[in-house]
Amino acid sequence: MSTGAERELLRFLTAGSVDDGKSTLIGRLLFDSNSIYDDQLSSVKKASSAKNVELDLSLLTDGLRAEREQGITIDVAYRYFSTPRRKFIIADAPGHEQYTRNMATGASTAQLAVILADARKGVLKQTRRHTLIAWLLGIRQMIVAVNKMDLVDFDQQIFHSIRDEFNDFAKSLTGVQFHFVPLSALEGDNVIRRSDRMSWYEGQSLLHLLETVPAEPAQNEALRFPVQNVVRPNQDFRGYAGQVGSGVVRPGQEVVALPSGQRTTVKEILLHTQSLAEAHPPQSVVLTTTDHIDLGRGDMLVASDSVPTVSTRVTAYLIWMSHAPLKKDTRYLVKHTTKVVCGRINRLNHKIDINTFEKLESDSLQFNEIGEVQLDLHTSIFCDPYQRNRTTGSFIVIDPFNNDTLAAGMIVEATAALAGEAIDESAGSRVAQQHGLTVWFTGLSGAGKTTICRAVATELLAHGLQVEVIDGDVIRNYLCKDLGFSKHDRDENIRRIAFVAQLLTRNGTIVLVSAISPYREGRDAARKSISDFVEVYVSTPLDVCEVRDPKDLYKKARSGKIHGFTGIDDPYEPPLAAEIVCNTDRESTRESSSKVVASVLEHLSSKP
Repeated sequence: MSTGAERELLRFLTAGSVDDGKSTLIGRLLFDSNSIYDDQLSSVKKASSAKNVELDLSLLTDGLRAEREQGITIDVAYRYFSTPRRKFIIADAPGHEQYTRNMATGASTAQLAVILADARKGVLKQTRRHTLIAWLLGIRQMIVAVNKMDLVDFDQQIFHSIRDEFNDFAKSLTGVQFHFVPLSALEGDNVIRRSDRMSWYEGQSLLHLLETVPAEPAQNEALRFPVQNVVRPNQDFRGYAGQVGSGVVRPGQEVVALPSGQRTTVKEILLHTQSLAEAHPPQSVVLTTTDHIDLGRGDMLVASDSVPTVSTRVTAYLIWMSHAPLKKDTRYLVKHTTKVVCGRINRLNHKIDINTFEKLESDSLQFNEIGEVQLDLHTSIFCDPYQRNRTTGSFIVIDPFNNDTLAAGMIVEATAALAGEAIDESAGSRVAQQHGLTVWFTGLSGAGKTTICRAVATELLAHGLQVEVIDGDVIRNYLCKDLGFSKHDRDENIRRIAFVAQLLTRNGTIVLVSAISPYREGRDAARKSISDFVEVYVSTPLDVCEVRDPKDLYKKARSGKIHGFTGIDDPYEPPLAAEIVCNTDRESTRESSSKVVASVLEHLSSKP
């Protein structure tokens, strides 16, 4: 017998239709395995007495007052228990059809699913839906628990009939190992131990199966570390905070930074003030690297020998969770790991008939329907197929107007993005006769101009607007590569940027310019030449910018390695009357970007 420290953890989901007895079954597992605290049991006994029953084990899981009053389970409840062989985390998913999203949430981290069927009702539509979702979410061990056998006199034929029906509809779900158990959660038959009342059943009890079925192996041992935030408490420390999505990370390990592709080595792994020898999912840690890398939220550190696909086009299954139907060629927000991008579903390959699992042609997905789509994104994500990696293979679709979650997505295949590739806009998806506007972000290096600019671009794209981003650093590498940093050259740099912005604005594009543009004269000239112009002053104190210093430019300027650096030995002239001021030392990126988006939409709505 293994010790507690060595016991393996199994995460499993219970799902089924309404009144199949999930809560009672979990209560029976907890009660019969002696996993109930005395005060919990006392509370359940009191509540059971109020219902004029001896002991209602379902109350051990239906802990919310609203659930008790309505007699239904309305959310995913996570429960914990253990036996000498294993430790368990149970996700008890609601049975009602309108709570399918909760079931998908519970299944997303489970290694095994217990699918319940009422022996009196057999296989229902919701049973099929839950089985399909569990399969789509990568669960390959499923126990089909045919419950309430006591209400059909423990009839062997009824159990076999349900088993055969289940096997028939699930035959298209490849790779799944099904186990079938007849039981009575209410009376305990075949839950913890074999029942004498079903001597014809030659299999194991539910608990024995839970203790012995192979736990699903890790899908992908390759490191995936999405960056949540950059930690800069002072100029001498730069760390990347995030949650280990997959794999193991150790000091001395070579990693690749995406999107730059730069290789570096992990220097240290920090958990608060503690230095770790390794970190693994789902730990949230801070990593430092031996080389300086310009990383931000939405970027990723990955294993050097197993890099994910960098893609702007994915084929994915969607579980549609909104009462508003899916609309092709409509802009949605897509949240993938720590990155939010704008996406458009340009093709619905098929939807799945829940009753037969057939692939059907369709133009849309309705509430609770499941289908395969092609999704185009306005900027690249770093992804793997879901079957290989649940972290980088999953995403959610969000309504850009009310922030509601519309769908859960599982990536089937990703197309590698070409350099500079973006979403392929069709004329029909653009706003007719859109008025152009230049939004000019100015501020010191490290103020947060580019970060806010990207967030604004994503939101405006989701509103169906045609948007282009002109980043000062990118322009320097291409259009202005011949220019230095004298005042004359800086003025010429701004003049060229303004010329490009004016052309795009004149042709109905929202142009977001992110450039230090230190001199008022240059910005005023840009405003005069463009006319449809909004100035955004990203106002961040110099000492805050120096602490952030994403490219170590301030450090180099202070040490004399760079001359004529704005804010150090060259002046920055703040705007005197900017339309928008973003104080990034006191407000979040979301707060700043929301102000800009609101101003842009108001400006456009005022146009005839």
